Amino acid sequence: MAKKGDSRPRLQDVARSAGVGTATVDRVLNERGNVSEDVRRKVIDAARALGLRRQLPPSYKPLIRLNLILARPDLPLLARIALEFRNLAKTIDRRISLHITTLPHETPDALAAAIRATDCDAVIAYAQNDALIHDAIDDVGKRNIPVISIISDLSGSKQLAYAGTNHHTAGRTAGYFVSRMVPLGGPVMVLCSHLGFQSHADRIAGFKEYLTEHAPKLTIVGVVEGLDERDRSREKLIAAFRERPDIAAIYNVGGANLGVRAAIEADVLHKRPLFVGHELTQYTTQMLRDGIMTLTLDQNPRLQAQFSLDVLMDHFGYEGRPVARPYVSNVPIVLYGPENIPPAP
Repeated sequence: MAKKGDSRPRLQDVARSAGVGTATVDRVLNERGNVSEDVRRKVIDAARALGLRRQLPPSYKPLIRLNLILARPDLPLLARIALEFRNLAKTIDRRISLHITTLPHETPDALAAAIRATDCDAVIAYAQNDALIHDAIDDVGKRNIPVISIISDLSGSKQLAYAGTNHHTAGRTAGYFVSRMVPLGGPVMVLCSHLGFQSHADRIAGFKEYLTEHAPKLTIVGVVEGLDERDRSREKLIAAFRERPDIAAIYNVGGANLGVRAAIEADVLHKRPLFVGHELTQYTTQMLRDGIMTLTLDQNPRLQAQFSLDVLMDHFGYEGRPVARPYVSNVPIVLYGPENIPPAP
C-alpha cells in the first residue's frame, strides 16, 4: 500500500486509467499472457502516461525515428557530431533509427523549413536562436514531434531539451587563462561566426565578463564575424591586425581556426599573439603542437550525442535512462594544450 501523501502511480491507478482490473495490469506488466493485444496496449499506454517508473515489457518499446539536422556538415565540429551520433546509433536499441539531414546553408529559414519537413518522430538540430526556428518548433510540436537543440541552446523556445555545454562558463574559463597567460595586459581580438548562435554570444559574454571583473588591463578591441569561413575570417582578421598591430591575444569562439592560423602567420602583428580557441580537431591538434595555439576548449560531441539520445529515449518511455525531467544538460568542457593531446583513434 502506498504511504499517505505518496503521489507515485499504483497498479490501481493504471487499471482505472486503462479501464481494466488490477489483475489484468499485473498480467500485462509481468508478461503472463492471456491478454488481448488491444488491452495490453491500453495498459502500457496508461502506465507510461501516468509515469509508472518501472521496467515496461520490451515488446512495447516504440519505434523511434530520429532526425539529426545539421547545416554545413563539412565543418570539423559538425562532422564530429555526425560521427558520434552514427557510432552511438549502432549501440542503442534497434527500435531506434537515425536519419541525418544535411543542409548547405545555416540560415534560419533553411533550418526552419527542414524542421517542418521532417517525417520522423523527433528532431535534433543545431540552429540559430531565431524566431523562425521557434515558430518551426511550435509547428512540429503540434504534431507531437519533440525538438532537442544541440551545441547551441534555443532558449525561449518550446524545445524538449538542450544538449551541450555551458558556453557562458566556457567563455569565462577562456578569460581566466588568457588573463594568466598575458599578465601585462593588452588589446584582445575576438572572432566568432556571428552572434545569431547563442553559443557564440554566450562565450563572448562570459569572456568579457571575466576580463572586466579580473583583468581590466586586457581590453577587447574588436569582435570579428567570420561566418566560420576560413578565407573570410583570415581576411577580416588581417584587416583588423593592420589597424591594431599590437594585439596581444586572440580568442576564437567559433570555427575557422585555420583562418586564424593564416592571419597570425601573415606576420602583420608586432609579435605572435596568444591564441585560445575551441574544439579539438585534426587542425587544432596540429596548431597546438606547432605552438600557434596555446589552449583549446572542447565541448565533448560524444556526450552531447549521448545526452540527446538518453533524453529522447526517456521521453518516449524507454526505462532506465540516466536522465529525468526537467532535462538539464551537464556536458563538461575539456581543456587541451600541447601536453595532453589524446592519441589518435
